[in-house]
Formats: sequence, C-alpha cells, structure tokens
Amino acid sequence: MGIISWIILGLIAGVIAEFLVGGGFGIIGSIILGIVGAVVGGFIASALGIGDVTGLNIGSIVIAVIGAIIVILVVRAVRGGRTSSV
Repeated sequence: MGIISWIILGLIAGVIAEFLVGGGFGIIGSIILGIVGAVVGGFIASALGIGDVTGLNIGSIVIAVIGAIIVILVVRAVRGGRTSSV
C-alpha cells in the first residue's frame, strides 16, 4: 500500500472511529489516529489469524476502525478521560 492509500484509509477509519466513540482530534488527528489504528488493528488481526490490512477494501477498513477505537480508548485511559479545551 502506498502512502496515499494509508492516508485515505487513515482518514476513513479515524472519522468512523471518532463517530462511533467520540473524539475531537481534528482532521489531521483523525488521519493519524486512523493510520495508527490500521497498524494496531492489522497487528492484532494478524496475530489472531483473522486477516490483515491489505488495501482500500471493506475488510481493511473494518480492521483499521477497530484498531482506531482501541487507540482512542487507550488515549482516554492514559489522559484520564479528560478532553482538551482550546
């Protein structure tokens, strides 16, 4: 997968994950969140033998969204559930 594919996948996964569990990370934060989520989700899915992030397809998006949700929950746990107010 090329860098543009990772950015698009990250944007899609980040926005969906933020919609599902809340976020407020902004557009760049959503992209980064989605890319990190794709890596985390891909690692977990590969370890469990479920699948992998292979491109811009439904399976990869689902795995990336699950990974992004995990990343959001970890960030919230580390920050103590606080949200930033700017």
